[in-house]
Amino acid sequence: MKVLKFGGSSVANSKNIKQVLDIISNTSKNSKIAVIVSAFGKTTDNLLLGANKALDDITSAIEILEKLSELHFTVIDDLILNHKKKTHEEVKYLFDRLASIYEGIFLLQELSDKTLAKVSSFGERLSSVIIANAAKENLDAIHQESRDLIITNNDYLNAQVNFKVTNKNISSFFSKNKHQITLLGGFISSNIEGETTTLGRGGSDFSAAIYAAALDADELQIWTDVSGMFTANPRVVKQAFAIPEISYEEAMELSHFGAKVLYPPTIQPALRKDIPIRIKNTFEAEIEGTLISKNPKNGHEVKGISHIEDISLITLEGGGMIGIPGFSKRLFETLSLAKINVVFITQASSEHSICVGIYDADATKAKHLLDETFQREIERKKIKPVILENDLAIIAVVGESMKNYQGLSGQMFSALGRNNVNVRAIAQGSSEKNISAVINKIDAKKALNTLHEQFFEEKVKQLNLFVTGVGNVGERFLAQLEQQKKYLKENLKLNIRVIGISNSRKMVFENSGINLKNWKELLEKGEPTSLEKFYTKVKKCNQRNSVFIDNTANESVSKVYSKYLRESISVVTCNKIACASEFDNYKNLKNLSKKYNASFLFETNVGAGLPIIDTLKNLINSGDRVHKIQAVLSGSLNFVFNNYDEDSTFHDVVKQAQEEGYTEPDPKIDLSGIDVARKILILARESGYQLELSDIENNAFLPDEALQTKNNKDFYESLIKYENHFQKIYQQADDKDCRLKYVAEFTDGIASVGLQQIEAEHPFYNLEGSDNIVLFYTDRYPENPLIIKGAGAGAEVTASGIFADVIRIANQ
Repeated sequence: MKVLKFGGSSVANSKNIKQVLDIISNTSKNSKIAVIVSAFGKTTDNLLLGANKALDDITSAIEILEKLSELHFTVIDDLILNHKKKTHEEVKYLFDRLASIYEGIFLLQELSDKTLAKVSSFGERLSSVIIANAAKENLDAIHQESRDLIITNNDYLNAQVNFKVTNKNISSFFSKNKHQITLLGGFISSNIEGETTTLGRGGSDFSAAIYAAALDADELQIWTDVSGMFTANPRVVKQAFAIPEISYEEAMELSHFGAKVLYPPTIQPALRKDIPIRIKNTFEAEIEGTLISKNPKNGHEVKGISHIEDISLITLEGGGMIGIPGFSKRLFETLSLAKINVVFITQASSEHSICVGIYDADATKAKHLLDETFQREIERKKIKPVILENDLAIIAVVGESMKNYQGLSGQMFSALGRNNVNVRAIAQGSSEKNISAVINKIDAKKALNTLHEQFFEEKVKQLNLFVTGVGNVGERFLAQLEQQKKYLKENLKLNIRVIGISNSRKMVFENSGINLKNWKELLEKGEPTSLEKFYTKVKKCNQRNSVFIDNTANESVSKVYSKYLRESISVVTCNKIACASEFDNYKNLKNLSKKYNASFLFETNVGAGLPIIDTLKNLINSGDRVHKIQAVLSGSLNFVFNNYDEDSTFHDVVKQAQEEGYTEPDPKIDLSGIDVARKILILARESGYQLELSDIENNAFLPDEALQTKNNKDFYESLIKYENHFQKIYQQADDKDCRLKYVAEFTDGIASVGLQQIEAEHPFYNLEGSDNIVLFYTDRYPENPLIIKGAGAGAEVTASGIFADVIRIANQ
């Protein structure tokens, strides 16, 4: 024999019930079955709402009944033909009884637990009668009232089953019952006096398990609107998938910690009789679902990740607890007497504190009661007043085989730490089937996705980017991302999503990822932005593996890096200002990166897409020591002096460099030497030296008037005015068969930048176009330097350098 239970969503309307009837028909061909049904849709909630409204407004209560009546009679008319009149009469009688009860509530102004149980029982009484009569149209079916079989104590809303009497009733009834299909209402029961009781939250599942155990069923099937127990809540974790097989103990752990597909007590009766439980989807009946049994086939060491929200943490602590027996007893006794459920417990080994997790709804009451219980100890300063923390969640990693694998807890907490998920308390049972952690409720979604990625999606890592600055570099970076999206997934197992984009005017966010094919249109329709608004929005998104990308040359943007790093959000930037700012700020950003486990990468600060900083880091990390650096670090200046001669004007060549994207938006930044000074400063700092920008000797070649200009128009006019000055510089070098290169030098702690005449035998002489070159003289390269050379300017290569830093973060 099989027992089938159908939940509220499975019987929400006529269409769904037709599918239920098809499943019943197919299953009953090979076996006698007992079918337990929940109330239609949200019927029980509405019945209780009506009961509460009846205290003050009987008219509103009756209106709720009328809407419910309309739904139920519609189902009768849609599904029943031969037994329609009889069903109409039965259902009308039940609704008349409900109306009478509501009238009584209104007149007596009383709504007791006994009345609430009676009211809430009508959902299943109605659904089971209707579905039974619908089944009778074509099948050998009978309806049986569960209240006649399941007997409980007098706790009307959360009754405890008298299994001895109940099992006898069920066995007796089914031994005499010759029908192939028996329809019963879940959730409802009665006490020994015949008064209606209910089995509490999830009672329909529990009813099904009670019948399955009493009948020694071959299988208990729980039919719902999902295809089994999932590795995580699929509404929160899109990549979650159904678990094929799972043990009773694992299922209990997952359901206890919020896997709502199964009510925890359901498992106990089936476990005692070793009855397999299968979770199936009413709307995708062909899918196997999840099989819960004593000996499931081996699977992943972690079977699932679950969570409970709306949790509060109650902490009792103080030196007066150490070595004194009875504190735990008094704490739990106080909560028990108040019927406050404890869902999480942990205690310090020093006996200095006890920490319990309870639901938010009970938190204030629990604190008040515990402060009363321990009033004497608190007054004598032996313990502190009870500490209450709200708005928390419990996240649990579950798996029976976890105990056989080393390092799982380390993986769990490392993954959470990398994503700035603060763990408030930890509990792990001695069986090692469950590792639980209390975290902030706001971090629950991020934590679930982080852990699911860690334990179930190790082949594909997801990065979430927040991009500010979409000019030349930013636009090309987004284009490269879109172009490489498929390649990254297939070859690097990397899924990169852009969640937020901003320019100086607008910003746009999309938690599922912005479509990079039309980001410009989306941004144009976005909301007004500011640095603070963008940061607040990024923080609110609370995505795992988050990266803030700065494609600007804006000083104000560089000042917010520390805020992102403190939230464990990595920073990638081509903006040189932060790393060339005061040494204390540079060092602080590096320290924050380490402290909060967030990368701070700025490869493009020197040499655009060239791996200059990465190579230097590898030298230093491997124990090498830098003595001297010689470099041409300005692709724009190299372009200018490679193209400037007696047949051109300095103004025109600089203009061309700007138009082709080699210079900053303000070309004076490049030509003044400040940009090169920042670059050599960064290399010196990355080499381990403590320098300030003011320590760099800048031998400027621009006339003072050009250096003092306030805008690009005046700057370009000054270039025209001083053309003879630039021609003279060119001719002096040409007369010596030298080429002009703007060179940065750093030797044993002293740095300078300036225009130099380079002779033909020098490595810099043949540097073409906008190329950069760096010569590192170190302990290992004392005479023949380590040379890095290549394109050092341009939006495309700078964007590729940003891209490379993002890949570096992904590979960590």
